[in-house]
Amino acid sequence: MHDGLSRVPRGLHPGAWWLWALGLATAASRTTNPLLLALVLAVAAQVVAARRTDAPWALAFRMYLWLGAVVVASRIVFRIVFGGGQGEHVLFTLPAIPLPEIAAGIRLLGPVAAEQLLGGFYDGLRLATMLVCLGAANALANPKRMLRAVPGALYELGSAVAVALSVAPQLVESVLRVRRAQGLRGGRRTGFRALRGIVMPVLQDAFDRSLALAAAMDSRGYGRRGDATRVARLGTGLSVVGGLVGVCVGVYGLLDATTPGYLGGPMLACGLLAAASGLAMGGRLVRRTLYRPDQWRLPELAVAACGIGAAVGMFLTARIDPTDLYPSLSPLSWPPLALAPAAAILAAVLPAVIAPPPPVLRSLPS
Repeated sequence: MHDGLSRVPRGLHPGAWWLWALGLATAASRTTNPLLLALVLAVAAQVVAARRTDAPWALAFRMYLWLGAVVVASRIVFRIVFGGGQGEHVLFTLPAIPLPEIAAGIRLLGPVAAEQLLGGFYDGLRLATMLVCLGAANALANPKRMLRAVPGALYELGSAVAVALSVAPQLVESVLRVRRAQGLRGGRRTGFRALRGIVMPVLQDAFDRSLALAAAMDSRGYGRRGDATRVARLGTGLSVVGGLVGVCVGVYGLLDATTPGYLGGPMLACGLLAAASGLAMGGRLVRRTLYRPDQWRLPELAVAACGIGAAVGMFLTARIDPTDLYPSLSPLSWPPLALAPAAAILAAVLPAVIAPPPPVLRSLPS
């Protein structure tokens, strides 16, 4: 058994990858500096390139990159359509569309200023970076192994989430497989006719996968409620959901300085207590057995600490000097690249080295 940072190929615990990605996404949410956001994107891409496998869910990272590009473009277009002239540096002027008095304060088109375009670009890039971080977790973490790590009280919800997370990667795999087959047959690879030839096989493959998944889950006893009464299940569910809501309110109260103090620490503590008690009660109602359960070892702790450390570093930077995280738009200035937030983000690239390499299935020589 290798508990240290060894080079023995093995699959890392999916919870470690999700904690790393959520920490990196939290760090991205604390800044609109495009240089820091680009650094976060580079870190996520490097870790995915170094530690992803050939599984279907690992092939969907490119889709999240395209989705992020669409988010950035939509934010810029939104600023142009709904008036981007609030600034000193007007780039060009579009014909304004007059609106009725009931829509006072809203302007369509008109002058477009550089300040508003950059503001839309910064906001869109931040949201896109957070999406890419979640896409990195989806590409690195095995959703089936994540389902095994879900507490017994949440096994039904965990099953639904695991199935939902694996839908998009499987569709990407189906599209790539169908396009490869069409290329081998000499079919068209671009245009509307090629799209029509891809959609139907992909839909058929999705239906076949869903039927096979339903049969497999039914044969393994998913959905079995056991001897628990309806009152016990309802009480457990309300305790867990109420506790999670309390945790969300408490975290928001701690992060937002304008929120009353009683909504911060006390609400977070009560939420954690309620959620923990609900999970404990639910675990007694649902009996599950696991074959070789995943364990947390030193690499898992190190990977999770890298992501959480990036988030903590950004929070500390926001308290010390927030101007490094939010570049000025009025007056326009070049975004600064401070050492402290950059070092916090670069620490999140360490999983590309300290995480064990993923297992690779090699075919035997004939």
